[in-house]
Amino acid sequence: MARRLRIVTASTLALLLIATLALGGCTTTAEQGGATIGDEEAAKDASLQTVKERGEIIVGLAPFYAPFESTNEQTKEIEGFDIDLMNAIVEKMGVKATYRPAEWQALLGGLEKGDYDVIFSAMSKKEAAEANVEFSDVYYLLPDVIIVAKGNPKGITSKDDLKDKIVGVQLGSGSEQLADELNPEIGFKGLKKYKLTQDAMNDLKAGRIDAVIAGYTFALEQAKVDPSFEVSSEPLESAELVGVFRKGSTSLVEAFNKALAEVKADGTYDALVKKWLTIQQQ
Repeated sequence: MARRLRIVTASTLALLLIATLALGGCTTTAEQGGATIGDEEAAKDASLQTVKERGEIIVGLAPFYAPFESTNEQTKEIEGFDIDLMNAIVEKMGVKATYRPAEWQALLGGLEKGDYDVIFSAMSKKEAAEANVEFSDVYYLLPDVIIVAKGNPKGITSKDDLKDKIVGVQLGSGSEQLADELNPEIGFKGLKKYKLTQDAMNDLKAGRIDAVIAGYTFALEQAKVDPSFEVSSEPLESAELVGVFRKGSTSLVEAFNKALAEVKADGTYDALVKKWLTIQQQ
């Protein structure tokens, strides 16, 4: 520190004061929407460089939502549409993907803490809208539907038929948000919120609730593996599924979007949709 001490004259102080005021003015302008903060953030953005130097992108996900991501009971490996799509994207980026499973409700907090670089777990813009994050381009449109017991004993064929019914949804999901919006309009008898959609399905099977609101592909997968369920309605609302990144990860998001576009252009994306998401209902 001793080498940095200088004798400061009155004229020097004046110059320093002018410079400080000028810099303060720039900061204020940027905070009000000017380009300065954007330039500063871009200069500090090392998100892509960090991933490149590490040679991997760390992916947070909740592997409880087949066919997007789930744990194979035989191999114990996480598999699904999101896994295959992410692997194809990161191959284009020249890195590998490392997956870190977490509870669904903990994903956004883990991203904020820096536990992973991206959430890629059938998460919609709506589900992450209140978090301080950035989104990739939309990679899939997932409609929400009503799931009922086989034979539809309560005669539920539209959202209006949910009046005076007990409805189940997954806590923290887009389906929960949709149900919260529909309830005042329609008037459910009850709205039960579960840690996992599968828990709601179990209660539906046991007759403790009348219907479940969930994603269409998940619903068809459940109907395929368990004939106790069926989809009873046309889509209620479509969710825009995206990769979710920490705020300021602009360079990483741009590289991700470029790779996603390449995967769509070369036919890989369509092949994965056919493999995982094109399900014939039994």
